[in-house]
Parts: sequence; C-alpha cells; structure tokens
Amino acid sequence: MACLKAGFEKSIAVLGVLAMAMAAPAADFTYQQTTQITGGSMLQMMKMAGAFSAQARKAGDPIVSTVYLQGNREARVSQDAIEIIDLDKEAVTHVDLLKHTYYTMTFAEMKARMEAARAKAEAQAEKRKPAQDANNPNVQASFDVKVRNTGAHKGVSGLDTSESILTMTMTATDTKSQQSGAIGITNDMWMTPEVPGYEQVRDFDRRYAEKMADVAGIGGMDMSRMLMANPGATAAMGKMAVEMQKLHGIPVMQVMRMGPTPDGKPIPAASEAPLPQSQSPSGGDVAKSALMNSLPFGFGHKKNQDQNANQNAGAAPPSGAQGGVGAILMESQTTMSGFSSAPIDASHFAVPAGVKEISAPEAALQ
Repeated sequence: MACLKAGFEKSIAVLGVLAMAMAAPAADFTYQQTTQITGGSMLQMMKMAGAFSAQARKAGDPIVSTVYLQGNREARVSQDAIEIIDLDKEAVTHVDLLKHTYYTMTFAEMKARMEAARAKAEAQAEKRKPAQDANNPNVQASFDVKVRNTGAHKGVSGLDTSESILTMTMTATDTKSQQSGAIGITNDMWMTPEVPGYEQVRDFDRRYAEKMADVAGIGGMDMSRMLMANPGATAAMGKMAVEMQKLHGIPVMQVMRMGPTPDGKPIPAASEAPLPQSQSPSGGDVAKSALMNSLPFGFGHKKNQDQNANQNAGAAPPSGAQGGVGAILMESQTTMSGFSSAPIDASHFAVPAGVKEISAPEAALQ
C-alpha cells in the first residue's frame, strides 16, 4: 500500500510539472519530508501483526527524509534508505542502510523491466479472460476527478497555506444486475504560494519526467496507465488535466485517504471528517470485509445499493462533507519543512563507504 501511495503522489507531481515550460537556473536546495500512516484498517492490521514482525511494529512511525537537490542530481536520505537520481547518468541508485547493500539501475533498464512486467501481466490477464468474461460480462467503469479550493487557511511549517482538496473516484457497475463497487482517493492539500528555491524541485521533476517519458510511474502505481486501461478513462484524464489547473502553489502538507466508498461518493477530506481512533476500522474481520466486499474490478465481491444503504445507516456526515467516512483503508500525512538554499556537500550524492553492491532485485519496480 505504501507503494500505491508513492505512485499516486508521483503521478500527481508529474501531471503538474509537465505543464511547466520554463526551467530555472541550477542551484542547491534542501528540505525535509515527514510521512506517517495516521489511520485506517491497514494500519490496524499492521499493528496486530506487530506482535510477530519488527517491521510491522514500525508501521505507524513517521518516516523523515532529507531531500538534497544539486543540479542534475537528487538524493532522498532517510534512516533506513537512500535514493539517488542522476539525470546525467540516467540512473537511479537505491541504498539499503539496514542490509548495507545498494544497486543501480539505468532508466533504460527500468523501462525494459517495466515493459517485461507489463507484457507478463497482459499475458496472465489474457489467460484469465474467459473466466472473467463469464463472471462479469457487463461491467462498466466510470471515473470522477475534482479539485476544490475551500478558502480555508492555516499555518504549516511556519508558512501561511490555503486548502485545496483533490478527489478521485472509480466506480465499476454491472449493467445487468446493477451491483456496483467504488474506490476513491482524496488528497487534502495545504498549499503555500511560493517557497524561495523550490522552483529547483519543480524543474528537476520536469526534466526527470522528460527523461523517463512513458515510465513515469516507477516505484509505485502508474495512475495514468491504470485509468487508460479501462473504458471511460480518456474523458477522465482530460478532466483531470483541467482540474489540476485549479491547484496553485506548493503542497506543504498533504493528508491522503484511500479506500472503498459504500455510496460511490468521494471520500471526505480529513479536515471535513476527522477520523478519531474510535471510528477507525479495527481488527482483521473489519479490514477483510472492507477489502473483499467493496473493491471493484474483480478485487472483491461487489455490493448492491441496499447493502450500501444498510452499512451507511446512522453514519451521518459532518457539515460540508461529501458522504460518510466509510471504510478508510489508509490515511497518511506528508509534511515538508526546513527549506534551505545553502550549499550542499557532494558526499550526500555518494554511496556510503562499506556498502556492498548487488544486482537489482526482480521486485525493484513493484
């Protein structure tokens, strides 16, 4: 799920930076990024698994990364890992600080692996197609993307920010039985008009997107490809491009939610419908029910409208919210701070001493 979240954020970033035509002069820039899973049934499941796994016990801990940008190089350094992107070498280096290993992949290698994985997935889907067609011959998908600028303001990282809410909803409906299921993503973004030096980040992202071309979803889920693989997605992508024009500034803080939506409406933003611990789905049975009964496109059993109504009974949304909170699979918060244009030591872009080089694992792009 973390990869899902990462891929979604990268896809949104790429959509934004591709619209920029001006490149700023190269300069050094540093900032900190803190990401934390703050709620949802996935967090509850990981906490339960914490009794057996040290990694699961850390699921709700904040991940603090320092991002260094210098010319054509970007390094993201956290307690457990380092990722270095070098546009001149057209390569990405991943360092595992826990295992003391690292590997480097060129953009060409990543593209080749992506194409191989895509071909394998298509071949597997073709084998399953007869059974899928027999079970779901009349499924149609619809998409909805909206951006709302709420006018709300608050201070984040010492900066004045205004709120913009991005909602994405994907609904699958069986035209014969009228059964349907929907999944949504809501990103509550607190935007500041400008941060001196941050234009370097935008310019680097733009040049990285140009280098990567159609491999823009590496490290997670390529949202554009996922949408384009389903009927009705062309119009959705066009609408997304229009809606993205409503976003102005830099998202200093983002609170993202994802999960099934029982009534097919967008998931309310965290500012509209806070998710107290007492309301957060807990336990394996609740999480399993949310996953198996609500996800569209064959991920689980679809629910009909009567079942949705029963599940939503008594769950009145707060003022301004678009529908009930429903079963949130994951809620996460990402905050940026510590912006600096001070010179950066070149050592931040080098593999630490004593780390062993290995071949890139097969799961590197998953």
